[in-house]
Amino acid sequence: MKIMHKVRSLRNLRLPNVFILILIVFISCALLICINFFTIKILSANRAYVNGESHYSKGQKDASRHLITYLYNKDPNQWKLYKEELKVPQGDGIARKTLLKAGDNEVARKGFLAGRNHKDDLDDIVWLFVNFKKVSFLAKAIHEWEQGDNLIDELFIIGTQINAKIEHNSLTEADQKKFILKISHISDKLTINQRNFSNTLGEGTRKIKTLLTITNIVFILIIVLSVCSYYSIMVKRLTISKKEIEVKNENLTLVNHELDRFVYSASHDLRSPITSLKGLIEITQLEDDIDQIKDYLKLMHQSLTKQDQFISDIIDYSKNKRKQIVIEPVSLKEIFNEAISQLMHIENASKITFKQELEIDQIQSDGLRLKIIISNLLSNAIKYADNSKQEMFISIKTYLSDGFNRIEVSDNGIGIKEDCKDYIFEMYFGTNKNKGSGLGLYIVKEAVENIKGNISVVSENNIGSKFIVAIPTSYGI
Repeated sequence: MKIMHKVRSLRNLRLPNVFILILIVFISCALLICINFFTIKILSANRAYVNGESHYSKGQKDASRHLITYLYNKDPNQWKLYKEELKVPQGDGIARKTLLKAGDNEVARKGFLAGRNHKDDLDDIVWLFVNFKKVSFLAKAIHEWEQGDNLIDELFIIGTQINAKIEHNSLTEADQKKFILKISHISDKLTINQRNFSNTLGEGTRKIKTLLTITNIVFILIIVLSVCSYYSIMVKRLTISKKEIEVKNENLTLVNHELDRFVYSASHDLRSPITSLKGLIEITQLEDDIDQIKDYLKLMHQSLTKQDQFISDIIDYSKNKRKQIVIEPVSLKEIFNEAISQLMHIENASKITFKQELEIDQIQSDGLRLKIIISNLLSNAIKYADNSKQEMFISIKTYLSDGFNRIEVSDNGIGIKEDCKDYIFEMYFGTNKNKGSGLGLYIVKEAVENIKGNISVVSENNIGSKFIVAIPTSYGI
């Protein structure tokens, strides 16, 4: 006992440390996942912005090219192409202004689509802008973006002026030279502006990558150290557990030895009175009073039956405890028929009508346990039949429900009193000691649990009882 107490004390000392380490590992992994997720999301958004900038730059340059061509050849198609290409940077500009004022909305998303950004990138683009617009690298990029949009507005005004002069046929050679210089000046400034935008995002991406690398190293070190500490504690706990198991094995050996002695004594000591009673029956047969003799014989026979049943229960108990579980094909119909034929010697058994509705016959389970379960349930139903009822019956059903094979044994017997229902599965508990040993339902419950099933009961006093056994349809290895 002292050894067991010391073992438990040592284990209790280690438990908090283990839980703290597991919590540290869990939190570190969770944070690492979150950080990596959001970092990847930020990098993806940065990549989308850089890609969007290339469309912005190309749209602006193509628009300038078409405007210059229109300036000289006055081809309406060139004017149309100019406006089409200018919609790309203008769409991005609309998105920027909308996000700054109203946040994420449909107008901003349509603006980005007009800017030829891929629809799958919109969520990341908008998320980064809305949540990080005040962060230094993105704030600087947005400022460059704003300056670029102002230049695009100037290019739009110049285009409007050129178109007006062409439509009014008032465009001169001097005007052409002036507009060319303005367009070139705007294009040069936009090139610098677009380069600054890309460089700013690139710088931010590199900083994030460095920060991510450092963060990953820190959290990985925390996880590795925590896991090493955890395993160190677990090795010590396993050593302690080994000592505890050795102590338990010694106790189990002693208990098994005592159980063997108990079963051996029960199976022999309880049969000795049976032999004596049989001899007494022979002597009683010499009695002259026939009625008295019959009374004695009846009482002796009842005593023998009770003792024999008690022995049978003890043997079933021992088999259920010690026999290995063997999962094999079992016929429920055969078990029911065999059990009924073996129980017909019980008083009133011949007066009872047995009804069978077997939707399921062949199942995979342990045959020995099923025989113990079914035999005890039927035996109880017979013993506790209600002789006062005109028709006595026992109904047997099998069916599949909620992934379990179910065995249902119901009767219209004397039922179970309400104050007894919570105790019927306890060892040596019996509602009527003259009818049973008090072991039957206890053995049934243990047998059901051994095959990973469960048992429930519904009963009303003087109405009857229904026992439902649920058995798994399959057993994991």
